[in-house]
Amino acid sequence: MLTADLVKRISQYKKEPSWMLDIRLKAYEHFIKTKMPTWGPPLKINFDNISYFNPRVRKPRKTWEQVPQDLREYFEKIGIPEAERKFLAGVELQFDSSVVYGSIRKKLESNGVIFVDTDTAVQKYPELVKKYFGKLVPYTDNKFAALNTAVWSGGSFIYVPEGVKVHMPLHAFFRMSTAQIGQFERTLIIVDKNAEVEYLEGCTAPLNFTYSLHAAVVEIFVSPGAKVKYSTMQNWSADIYNLVTKRARVEKDARMEWVDVNVGSTITMKYPACLLVGENAVGAIFSLAVAKKGQNQDTGTKMFHLAPNTRSIVVTKAIGKPYGINEYRGLINISKNATNSVSNVSCDALLLDETSKAGTKPVNIIQNSSSKIYHEATISQLDNNKLFFLQSRGLTAFDAQMAVVGGFVDKIVKELPLEFSAEFDKLLETLLEDD
Repeated sequence: MLTADLVKRISQYKKEPSWMLDIRLKAYEHFIKTKMPTWGPPLKINFDNISYFNPRVRKPRKTWEQVPQDLREYFEKIGIPEAERKFLAGVELQFDSSVVYGSIRKKLESNGVIFVDTDTAVQKYPELVKKYFGKLVPYTDNKFAALNTAVWSGGSFIYVPEGVKVHMPLHAFFRMSTAQIGQFERTLIIVDKNAEVEYLEGCTAPLNFTYSLHAAVVEIFVSPGAKVKYSTMQNWSADIYNLVTKRARVEKDARMEWVDVNVGSTITMKYPACLLVGENAVGAIFSLAVAKKGQNQDTGTKMFHLAPNTRSIVVTKAIGKPYGINEYRGLINISKNATNSVSNVSCDALLLDETSKAGTKPVNIIQNSSSKIYHEATISQLDNNKLFFLQSRGLTAFDAQMAVVGGFVDKIVKELPLEFSAEFDKLLETLLEDD
């Protein structure tokens, strides 16, 4: 059961400074007072039955050999072979509530790049964490942001100094292994002027048959002239509530790009956001959601244009399998001061049968006369004529379906980093075979 005493014990276990405990306790009080959201899919969560902290491993591991054998075997299965471990710039792996493996190349460290779990950052870089933590996603933002702030554990902390370009992607993998557990990682990324970084996040969970909760918070600060790409591949089991708040602040001449793939979970509610606060700032999201029976993917984006000549690009794709539900929920808000700004929004859904559902709920606001929003949305069923044509050319029925679906998601796949492309191809094949 979640209580103020539990929040205190989590903080004490981590030996946190008093200011972090104060934030946790304020967030807990706000969580208790705040009602559940009623505007999206129905959420039936029994918060008393959730385990809020499961310290599987007490300290982060610095070498692969230190990781417990069973965890090593699992992480190798999800795609971190020996060759990749040698070449990756950094890897962080979180199992339930604890980060079990973290490493970073000396070259990055020598350039001043910080890549640690957020618990370590609180201990080693308290002033940096204190300056940015909760500034983009305060605990008052929503009920699940309050919950995360109260009981957060793990997640990634990244700082890239001015002018440093990290040419190899930084990786994190999160796994939920215990029934009725909550995973509440907190990720904080600060990229200084004219710096660049790419971050890859993979999430997965086995089938536990009892509902678990994933409620993460991500805050990203993109300084003038900086570039950040944040790619997520989430493949949750069908018994996970996936309720995530992601937000980026994008300064002058900077670019923030979200690439988001959502598969599995009973309900996903996730809307990565960009605050385009500097002139010529660019925000982009490329998103794919797949829903089958018992799954409701409620995804989208929020783009706030707050400065002149800002741009946003939204490309979302949804695939509906039997009895699955996909919903695009988006907000484009171009303020009075964001003159000569442009937003391009494209939302497409492909239904693989007659029982799946898809819809769009866009909100487009323009508060000046020199800006433009282009919005288009389509919903279509799998075209039997295309399937027939491809089969007449020698493809099997399955390969024909793979070709059509592959063409539909091509714009998203092109944005996926190389490390995720092969995984996605296997995932898509498995999803279609499951019919």
